[in-house]
Amino acid sequence: MTTMTIAKAINEGLRATLSNNPKSLLMGEDIGPLGGVYRVTDGLIGEFGPDRVVDTPLAESGIIGTAIGLALRGYLPVAEIQFDGFVFPGFNQITTQLAKMHSRSNGNLTVPVVIRIPYGGGIGSIEHHSESPEALFAHTPGLRIITPSNPHDAYWMIQQAVNCQDPVIVFEPKRRYWLKGEVDTESAGPAEDPFKAHVVREGTDATVVVYGPLVPVALAAANAAAEDGRSIEVIDLRSISPIDFDAIEASVKKTGRLVVAHEAPTFGGIGGEIAARISERAFLSLEAPVIRVGGFHMPYPVAKIEEDYLPDIDRILEALDRTFAY
Repeated sequence: MTTMTIAKAINEGLRATLSNNPKSLLMGEDIGPLGGVYRVTDGLIGEFGPDRVVDTPLAESGIIGTAIGLALRGYLPVAEIQFDGFVFPGFNQITTQLAKMHSRSNGNLTVPVVIRIPYGGGIGSIEHHSESPEALFAHTPGLRIITPSNPHDAYWMIQQAVNCQDPVIVFEPKRRYWLKGEVDTESAGPAEDPFKAHVVREGTDATVVVYGPLVPVALAAANAAAEDGRSIEVIDLRSISPIDFDAIEASVKKTGRLVVAHEAPTFGGIGGEIAARISERAFLSLEAPVIRVGGFHMPYPVAKIEEDYLPDIDRILEALDRTFAY
């Protein structure tokens, strides 16, 4: 076991990818000598050169379009979008080209493009730097979407994404880049399915489903609830598309209650899809309605009040109180 941050784990995962896959390359704005805004690609250009760690122009549509072309020629491109709010100039390329190329070619073409996107709030940044647009991409068939919440997953999931023949978007929780944890770089990764959820805390009274940046928040809320004698099960979704509904259903059939939380606005969010599906699949097991916790239906606020916008321990505990009121 090696202790490292999520940012370092992704860096090491990319280093392993570049070493093991001669056709792999990284591309993005300022990812070369600077090492990226968050230094996630730090040192890689010195090891692998500017032909495999490519500093691109400030043109997200061009980055994605070039990555698609490279993938069609047999390369394994990993494109970085510098901030979540910058992805929208490339949104058309992702949703109308990348996501549909395999289907459009009747399965004859694959486009194994990986797109890394730092997402979420909590860093006190300015407009367009703290978005959570995952639901917009999850609504588009043809894309796989994953999000690590700890260094071990970050190390392995980036490598698994590159090895996947489908397009994969990796949403990286930017406010957790410096979260430390143990990583098994030898044996405990390749066999794990990156599109399966993990039960990160077992419980019997209620289930809380979260992903990415809110996993530590949910675990803290479960610890607080335990002081009141409530046993809360916490599921780290890990994959946003596809969603591991089987794991959620199994947990809800045990606990009878479900809270889903994410930083993105509640309206139209991933939590609504989970609530609907579990209400269909486990209706007779539910002791209370599924409760959703998320951001408010508004543009992401200025840094001074973002703590009032982001779901915190108290808002998750309040949602649990509502489920136990039934």
